[in-house]
Amino acid sequence: MNEHLTEITVFSVLFLLVSGMGFVAARWRRPDNLASLDEWGLGGRSFGPWVTWFLVGGDLYTAYTFVAVPALIWSAGAMGFFAVPYTIVVYPIVFLVLLRLWSISHVHGFVTPADFVRARFGSPTLALLIAITGIVATMPYIALQLVGIEAVLKSMGVTGHLPLIIAFAILAAYTYQSGLRAPALIAFVKDTLIYIVIIVAIIVIPMKLGGWDVVFGEAQKKFAASPAPDGILLNANNQLQYVTLALGSALALFLYPHSITGVLASKNRDVIKRNMAALPAYSLLLGLIALLGYMAIAAGVKPIGTDNNTIVPQLFNQMFPDWFTGVAYAAIGIGALVPAAIMSIAAANLFTRNIYKEYIKPNASDADEARVSKLTSLLVKVGAILCILFLDTGFSIDLQLIGGVIILQTLPAVALGIYTRWFHRAGLIAGWIAGMGAGMLMLYNIGNPVTGKLHFAGSAFPLEKLGLDTKMTIYAGIVALAVNLIVAILGTVIARASKVTDGGDATQPDQYLADEGDPRVKDLDLTP
Repeated sequence: MNEHLTEITVFSVLFLLVSGMGFVAARWRRPDNLASLDEWGLGGRSFGPWVTWFLVGGDLYTAYTFVAVPALIWSAGAMGFFAVPYTIVVYPIVFLVLLRLWSISHVHGFVTPADFVRARFGSPTLALLIAITGIVATMPYIALQLVGIEAVLKSMGVTGHLPLIIAFAILAAYTYQSGLRAPALIAFVKDTLIYIVIIVAIIVIPMKLGGWDVVFGEAQKKFAASPAPDGILLNANNQLQYVTLALGSALALFLYPHSITGVLASKNRDVIKRNMAALPAYSLLLGLIALLGYMAIAAGVKPIGTDNNTIVPQLFNQMFPDWFTGVAYAAIGIGALVPAAIMSIAAANLFTRNIYKEYIKPNASDADEARVSKLTSLLVKVGAILCILFLDTGFSIDLQLIGGVIILQTLPAVALGIYTRWFHRAGLIAGWIAGMGAGMLMLYNIGNPVTGKLHFAGSAFPLEKLGLDTKMTIYAGIVALAVNLIVAILGTVIARASKVTDGGDATQPDQYLADEGDPRVKDLDLTP
């Protein structure tokens, strides 16, 4: 560990500095009372364009971006670049959905997507399913962030679970105290560090390796010698997986409760419009980060043991002086803290609003909701630790992709529900059951021959298991969503033909266009 002393020192100083900011954030733009989900869980719904840009960017571009994507490219080549097109097409897809969701949520005071579903379809049961889905899908995503921190610690020679537990405890403490204001404030530092590290890496590392032609040449040599059908270009067997994975990930991204939380925290529709136009700038950064996987091949980087998540930290350790390596490690570690905090808050809000208040204490006060949500945010992080223990984290990107299969099953009720009330609540419930069942069955049957794990080891479902004579795979989430939609449509037709009672719609068409200053928007008294 002594050989990593400089790295550990720089990492620790920056990590503690940012953690201190997390505790101080409780006083940043502080109102008279934090004891409500509008304040603790949504930052007072008052964030402007810059804060929202850093918050949502820090929320979406996570350890998944800085650790998992380059590790996949190092191992599988071009397939790993699916993350670039998906983060480009996602913003036009969700642009109009998020605007309408912001408006209806501010009119009615919704905090979670399940709140919207409860009002739109008049079904506590459907809202409960949406809430449970959001919580379960968020667990492996938080786990991915902790895996990122663990990879950095390993690269600094820090072994054992105690350091990770300490980092986890610090994260839990300042999230509990400051709520959404903590990751919003920290995101400024996180993004600054990430941009500095990646710009330096994309210039310095190729120069040290002899240029980009050497980088791509060495990558091509590695894949040409591999028995697996990988390469710097897609092949006939992985093109379908690439397309469906990019599309499925794009559809899933803003269904996650933490993504919606970041959007609902903005103060008006114009903030959302500006951010949907500006956030693709992060996609350029993502493309550069992805190339770190090829650089690691050219540099001859090897993971620590069988942990492929250590590829990028090991590349930095090999190519940079100790002090800058410490900065890079801190950027990755802090890059995991911001989304982990938002995710735990969003999952906690789902439990509080759609389980605790709906079924346990219907007359809960604002203070009760805030207290329960704070406590639940701690338990959610424990759930993420369990995900690390029971799921295959050899490729941490699978944690996010498995979560995507789950969260996609909320698309008919949430995303389509924003625009249409045609679906019958019974049809949506039946569709959710069918889609979730199909998704879990496919995930159960996906193994990893490298690690020997037989179940839940990825999201690429072999079409040969459906009786097709092909080696092609497809993203399990897209198949499960298709099953969900088909059953939801058929269920709706049958329910309406059978005159099954449907729930009432508590929303009005004009409410989906309300903006800040509109008398229909709930007055939250947001003045700090």
